[in-house]
This record gives sequence, C-alpha cells and structure tokens, in this order.
Amino acid sequence: MVIRLFGYLFCLILRFIFQIHKLTNPQINILPKLAKDKHIENKKYFDKLKKKTPKNLDYVMQELHDAEFKKTDCLTCANCCKTTGPLFTAADIERIAKHLRQKPQQFISQYLRIDEDNDCVLQSVPCTFLDAENYCMIYEVRPKACREFPHTDRKKFQQITDLTLNNVAICPAAFNIVEAMKKRMP
Repeated sequence: MVIRLFGYLFCLILRFIFQIHKLTNPQINILPKLAKDKHIENKKYFDKLKKKTPKNLDYVMQELHDAEFKKTDCLTCANCCKTTGPLFTAADIERIAKHLRQKPQQFISQYLRIDEDNDCVLQSVPCTFLDAENYCMIYEVRPKACREFPHTDRKKFQQITDLTLNNVAICPAAFNIVEAMKKRMP
C-alpha cells in the first residue's frame, strides 16, 4: 500500500515537473504537439482579441517579446531555419545577391524557386545558409522575413494572429510569448 502510494505521488510530481517544463521551455521535439494541443484555445483567444483589441496590445506584445528574447538563445534552436523557409522580396534578392557577389538572376537560379502562391522561396529546407553551429552565413543581409521572425513584436499584432498560430509550432519563443500573453491579457 505504502509503495503504491509512493509510486502514485512520484508520478504526480513527475507530471507536475513535466507540465512546468513544457510551459517554460518547450522542447523542439514536442513543440508541434504542444502547439496542436493549444491550437483551438489559441484560435478562440485570437478571435476574441480581434473583436475587441486592447489599446495597449502592441505595447504589451513588445514587452513580452523583449522579455522572452532576453532568455532565448536562437542559436540553440534554429528550428525556423531547419523547418521553414522565408519569403524573399525583390529587395532581399538584390541585397543578398550583392553580398554574395552574384547577379540577382544567378542567386534566384541557384537558391530559390517560385511556390504555389507565386512567392520566391528557398528551393529546399533546411536553409542553405544555415551552418552546422546554427549560424546564418548571410546574417547581416538576411531576408526581412528572417529578421522579423517570429513577428511577435509587430505593430497591429491582431492582424497577424493566423501567422502566429503557425509560428507557435515552429518557435519555442513564440509559444512562450503566446502563453504569457494569455495570462497577462486574459
């Protein structure tokens, strides 16, 4: 009886620790499941947010974003670079091609393709410019989409909630920011 009770308590403690760990430091391998489990809750929250947007939303999002990225080291993760590709604008193509000492058309032919939405995207993922230590080899001139990812500090945040729903499954920081947001602005 005592052993069974001890085992039960031990399982409860482990489950509690795991729940805290999930919310504060989601591992990349479980992040898609965590995001899927929270998807309906997050969608309802964002729908409510769009209907009645708090006046201080952008301020709060900037604060949450800054706080999260003080404790988040993207180099330990780089999941965005490993699993998704950015859109490349004409300005991105010009800037990166110049950096690589290529003509824009050479850059496009070598690295990009046109997707089903007629956008310029990488030919494959993980990103060609991601090195073995998760450093971006074109960091100084990286695409705008990469510079702004995960877009949690963007003005008029309520307009990009669909994008954010996708990003919480890719970026642990985005996941944590949305969870903090729901607590801060219930």
